[in-house]
Amino acid sequence: MAAKEKDKDLNDLFLDTLKDVYYAEKQILRALPKMAKAAHSDKLRAAFEKHHGETEDQVGRLEQIFEMIDKPARGKTCDAIQGLLDEGKEIMEEYKGSEALDAGMLAAAQAVEHYEISRYGTLKQWAQQLGMNDTVRLLDETLQEEKKTDEALTSLAEASVNLAAAA
Repeated sequence: MAAKEKDKDLNDLFLDTLKDVYYAEKQILRALPKMAKAAHSDKLRAAFEKHHGETEDQVGRLEQIFEMIDKPARGKTCDAIQGLLDEGKEIMEEYKGSEALDAGMLAAAQAVEHYEISRYGTLKQWAQQLGMNDTVRLLDETLQEEKKTDEALTSLAEASVNLAAAA
């Protein structure tokens, strides 16, 4: 292991993960309007539109965190989110016009939510360990929003979208 690698610590890991999630949120901001436009269900469209507004706020919170730790707000290409979003695009192309489209997009959106919940949960833990209390508060605010969005998508799937796809 090179000396440089050995010198990396939790602060570096926190920053790298913060850059990952910043990149992810920016990509999600670009994907949500396309998903809203493709949705058949008005409820699903509304959910995507609502989450777009929340995502803008989440990007703002991340920018505040970058400022708090005195680092430039810069994303780092995240292959995980790229793969999840590509999967969503594939579903939109392959199931266009199909009753199963909304169910597929909902599943893809939940995969993205689960990625975000995992990342924000991890960042919050690390921020606590690093004594970044203001950062913890901002990360927790976003974490709670992501969990609520996931719950809303689950309810939507159970109440209507999956039933329509099965019909």
